[in-house]
Amino acid sequence: MLKNLMTGIFLWALFVQPQVFAQSTITVQANKPGAEISPTMWGVFFEDINFAADGGIYAELVKNRSFKFPDPLMGWKVPFRDSIRVINSRIDEKDHRYLRLPSLKSTQLNYIQNQGFRGMGIHGGESYRLVLGSRVAEGNNLSLLVELLNENGDPISKTQLSGLTTNWDKKEVVFEATATSAKANLRISLQGKGAVDFNYVSLFPVNTFKNRPNGMRADLAELLNGLNPGFLRFPGGCIVEGHHLDLRYQWKKTVGDLDERELIINRWNTEFMHRHTPDYYQSFGLGFFEYFVLSEDLGAEPLPILNCGMACQYNTGELAPLDEMEVYIQDALDLIEFANGDTSSKWGKLRADMGHPEPFNLKYVGIGNEQWGHQYLERYDLIAAAVRAKYPDIQLVTGSGPSADGDRFDYLWKELKGRQADLVDEHYYKDPNWFFNNARRYDSYERGGLKVFAGEYASHVRNENIKEATSSNCWLAALSEAAYMTGLERNADVVHMASYAPLFAHVDAWQWRPDLIWFDNLKAVATPNYYVQQLYSTHSGTNVLPVSADGEIVAGQDSLYASASLDKNTGRIYLKVVNASKEAKELVVNFTGLKPAAKEALLTELAENDLTKFNTLDQPENIIPQKDKAALKGTKLSLMLKPQSFVLVDVAGKK
Repeated sequence: MLKNLMTGIFLWALFVQPQVFAQSTITVQANKPGAEISPTMWGVFFEDINFAADGGIYAELVKNRSFKFPDPLMGWKVPFRDSIRVINSRIDEKDHRYLRLPSLKSTQLNYIQNQGFRGMGIHGGESYRLVLGSRVAEGNNLSLLVELLNENGDPISKTQLSGLTTNWDKKEVVFEATATSAKANLRISLQGKGAVDFNYVSLFPVNTFKNRPNGMRADLAELLNGLNPGFLRFPGGCIVEGHHLDLRYQWKKTVGDLDERELIINRWNTEFMHRHTPDYYQSFGLGFFEYFVLSEDLGAEPLPILNCGMACQYNTGELAPLDEMEVYIQDALDLIEFANGDTSSKWGKLRADMGHPEPFNLKYVGIGNEQWGHQYLERYDLIAAAVRAKYPDIQLVTGSGPSADGDRFDYLWKELKGRQADLVDEHYYKDPNWFFNNARRYDSYERGGLKVFAGEYASHVRNENIKEATSSNCWLAALSEAAYMTGLERNADVVHMASYAPLFAHVDAWQWRPDLIWFDNLKAVATPNYYVQQLYSTHSGTNVLPVSADGEIVAGQDSLYASASLDKNTGRIYLKVVNASKEAKELVVNFTGLKPAAKEALLTELAENDLTKFNTLDQPENIIPQKDKAALKGTKLSLMLKPQSFVLVDVAGKK
């Protein structure tokens, strides 16, 4: 995505009217590496909001593939409604739904048609895999005509599927699309006289991330991969809690055979009625096993979050009685066994049966999401004690409530200092001024105590432009985050993890914004906020380097923000600088103690004069990183910082 500047950062000054620029000097002490930067410093937080899972990164194209929605035909078009039957049989104390498709008395073909998630994104020239769970209910020599239809109802691919039997089995066929469509449908027509039953209809692109069956949408997962995340936090977020405990996220219901996983309503279905999405459910095709595999594919530490026996306190706040907490405690213990246990153990064997005999090497478990008060601590203590007793090496992540300050926040921090916790999860969704003004937030935090996980943060700009869903991810929001993140990096001895939130949003089905990555059925766009995150996460380093101006940290004086790091493995030095001013600034950087291995520094710049500007699916390069180089004069570097800019300086030092 990076492209070269047509003119360098320095040549830029030649194209403006001559003027006097304010000059600043900062010092980077290259020979004084300080606090270690955790490999998990920069990561990603996934929650199934905004159609992020089903209809998003989970590449399944069929909605309601097992007819398990409360309305079993939601997502399905059945033109001859009176001929279709949905049958519910109870086997092994479980409900099993299937749809019966009979032939018609006329010569017209009877069919079922799935509309996907706001349509199906089909790419011409790519192959798709259809898997059907089916059986013949009546008749002989029946076959199925499988078609992909574009927005106008015209076929853009078709194939035949035969060999159907009277026994339930899975049939698979791979076929190629001849044209592209953002709102395609899948149509299955019955050929012959009789009836066929379906209990499972699945359509995936063959091209998934890492070519995994039941895998992730390639373009969305590649964007995650481009962040080089140190961790993946999943599955949320508020969906861990549920409106009430019956609808909490239960990881054991998301593993095992795909068609045996229990569907539940997504809490974001009705959370915001002004963005009501009545077709938003969780199929759990993307379940805990798939989250672990995705973490592994990204090279990220998995960070699962578990319910602590409390529903969302903004909804019912329903509590599990303290003497009935065993199920929640056991869920935590069994999860660790599922991730790390020997294949001879119950849950380790299930992991192996699912195709991963090697352990996932889980190191972190989060208990609860945004709970507060003594009720949370009582339940956390019970789970933490059991985990510590059996798995003392597991690091526990606890919460500090839903806000960045206030009585709830202060109470939890005070109480947690004396408890068995490793990281405290802080959340803040604030306006840009808060982010600019709080770059010093962690400078005064206690050293040597609990570590911070900045688990959910995003700069929120008030914007009523609903027509352009991505408008809230404007440059002002991203610039303020870049400034704030200098304080996270500078305080890496306190902050061990950080992640923007939410991660994904479908432009036709979102409930919350801003979001890091936006997409439709065919394409995705990285926001300016994404590029800020990327420049930090891909240039993290191993140790913090001191950065100062006139002996003070650089955190807003003269509208400048800065932090720096050293990568001891490569000798490279990474300096991040934000100019929040509307004016350009001359900056002299003095790298004391530097032994340059090259005569020039590599520069990557994000800048935009219009703070309201943003990227869209049709204009994804409005604000993207620009690359250039600058000459080093000994150990000094002169920069011309554009107004409202973020610059990464990459200097090669001798190891």
